This record gives sequence, structure tokens and C-alpha cells, in this order.
Amino acid sequence: MGTNLQNSIARVPNSNFVVEQPSTSQDFKAYYKLRYEVLRKPWGQPLGSELDETDGISIHAFIKENDTAIACARLHFVDDVTAQIRYMAVHPDYQGKGLGKLVVTYLEGISKENNRLHIILHARESAVNFYKSCGYTTKEKSYLLWGKIQHFLMQKFI
Repeated sequence: MGTNLQNSIARVPNSNFVVEQPSTSQDFKAYYKLRYEVLRKPWGQPLGSELDETDGISIHAFIKENDTAIACARLHFVDDVTAQIRYMAVHPDYQGKGLGKLVVTYLEGISKENNRLHIILHARESAVNFYKSCGYTTKEKSYLLWGKIQHFLMQKFI
């Protein structure tokens, strides 16, 4: 079965926010900047640490406002039945407004369209309740990033 990677968008009801896939170099620059600013810079990690070897084969999703990314995440296919969400970030000024859930829902839709009905992720301890509110369950403690940030393997069957 082929992979469905069409660049669809999802509109947020009663707002101007749209979840989409970055398509231009400016989009990707904004997307990666948010990943770095939220997930790496506060922990003293170098610029470039927000990238990894599977970015080129992943599906990226983000919400932007005035050409600035304000929420983002990435989905990649682990195998024929499983997908993984990684690098979930919401700009601090926009947290608690439902944008993260919209990005997760968007990526779950792409996963489902591609018959990956099991989604996993490694949530930072501070994000476990967010993912629980999206229907994920905690499977086990997974790893300690940089000796500081506890992660938990979570999953959802869609």
C-alpha cells in the first residue's frame, strides 16, 4: 500500500488557525525554529539538535501566525502498523489554547489514512497529562533525556 502524504490542511473551528504541512523553505525555517526554541534551547542544547536523521522521511505539521510557527509536531511510520509522534511543541504564549490537540488530531488522521492504527510517543513527564487528554495511555517509563527530562512511552490505538 502506498503512503498518503497529501498536503491537506485542517481548520480550527471559530478561529483563523490552520494545521498544515510546511511546504516552503520559509515554512520549514519557522517550523524548526519553534522546535529549537521550545524543546532544545531551554536545556542548553546547540542549534541543530532539533534535527534528526528521520526528518526527511517524516510528515511535519504546524500552525503558524504571521509566518511564525506557534505549534508543531512530526509523524513518522515505524512499521506497517505503527506511527510515532515526535517533537511536539507549542509556543509558550499559545499553550493551553487547544493548538497542540489540533496538531495531534491532524497527525492521527494522516496515520489512520495510512493504516497505522497504533501510535506511540515518548512524552516528557510535563506533557503526560496533555497526551492523556488526547486519549493516550502510559505504557512505561522510557528514558531520561540529557540526564534531566524523564520520558514515558505512551500509546493510542485509533
